[in-house]
Amino acid sequence: MSSARFFITPQELWALIGTADCPCIIDTRRHEIYRQSERVLPASVWRDPQDAASWSSSLDRGKTFVVACKAGHELSQMVAATLREQGFAVSVLDGGYAGWADAKFPLLSKAARERFAPQSPSLWVTRRRPKIDRIACPWLIRRFIDPQARFLFVDPPQVEAVARETGAVAFDIEGVALSHEGERCSFDTMLKVFGLEFEPCLARLALIVRGADTARHDLAPEAPGLHAISLGLSVRAGDDDHGLLRAGFAMYDALFAWARFAADERHNWPARAA
Repeated sequence: MSSARFFITPQELWALIGTADCPCIIDTRRHEIYRQSERVLPASVWRDPQDAASWSSSLDRGKTFVVACKAGHELSQMVAATLREQGFAVSVLDGGYAGWADAKFPLLSKAARERFAPQSPSLWVTRRRPKIDRIACPWLIRRFIDPQARFLFVDPPQVEAVARETGAVAFDIEGVALSHEGERCSFDTMLKVFGLEFEPCLARLALIVRGADTARHDLAPEAPGLHAISLGLSVRAGDDDHGLLRAGFAMYDALFAWARFAADERHNWPARAA
């Protein structure tokens, strides 16, 4: 039987989005409402609520799920009940999309996702031996756009050719849509394109990434640290780009958690008694 609580609040879900512990988010709005909408929940995927008995067979029973409809009423509760009856750990987003909007949490541009990641798993390609921007961007994609995204790393001259051959989205090279714009990094560009640039903690993270990636350590006091740790991880990884991604994701998970929940915490010595 499902061990998940029946409802999850927008605040509780937002605290999980952007982390490795985020549940799989299923958008169960009516197709017409979904089709007309301009925004979707981060890391979500739409499924026909009337066909849950069919598509549920493809779900991973090792995962937890959150279902969200327009207001958290009959559609999401119908789907949640169906999945819970099958033994899945499922919660309903309390208030649905309306509750999420009332809480003023960010939504993803649906047009951008349909352009760059119309299917999951989406496929992306960039230069091998990533350091900073080419780890930050995959982290953003996996945590906010497509949790199942795949990444290819090839020699720089081959990126565009591999993109043509595979249908992958090329990023962080000259002449493509998702790359540097002036002094801003590809990470900045992705935030803007996907409608996430005004989320305060992601914006703070972007400033750190930009400072580290473009040798502008004056932009954020954390930038030199990110630069040093990123290069150290790269040295240890060698040519294991996907191993580097795993280590880098843990680093960006921690940095994003700091920006959200611990940026005001200070430490000193000697420690004061509690």
